Amino acid sequence: MQLKAFFCDPLLPQEIELSAISPDTIIEQFEKVEWNDYFQKIQTAKLDDIYFDPSFVVENTGNKTGLVVSAVGEPNHYAFRITYKRPKKVKSFLGLNDKINEDYSTAIQAQTKDAALDCLNALLRNDTEFLSARFGE
Repeated sequence: MQLKAFFCDPLLPQEIELSAISPDTIIEQFEKVEWNDYFQKIQTAKLDDIYFDPSFVVENTGNKTGLVVSAVGEPNHYAFRITYKRPKKVKSFLGLNDKINEDYSTAIQAQTKDAALDCLNALLRNDTEFLSARFGE
């Protein structure tokens, strides 16, 4: 499985690529994120200095699926928004032609850390059935 992973620090304009990432280390990397620290930094920053919600991004480059796990809220009172990206056949105007949207995405709001871990583990297992069911397809 070929993986790419990134972290979006809310106060940096570019994502940070996590190097030498393997399926075995993805969960460990996610668990190490100090989400509260990022919310503390956001609270004292000027609005113009905030670029992202703190987010952990994992992409399977082999099958073009991926997850964006973003923390939303405030210190000690936050939840996760999880976005699932994958190629999907979609109907075009009037349903006359089907086409593949390579970056089709759906999100679920107000999720717990355990729910985020469940989704990350499913992505690492290549369990697209679990992810499709979780995201209401």
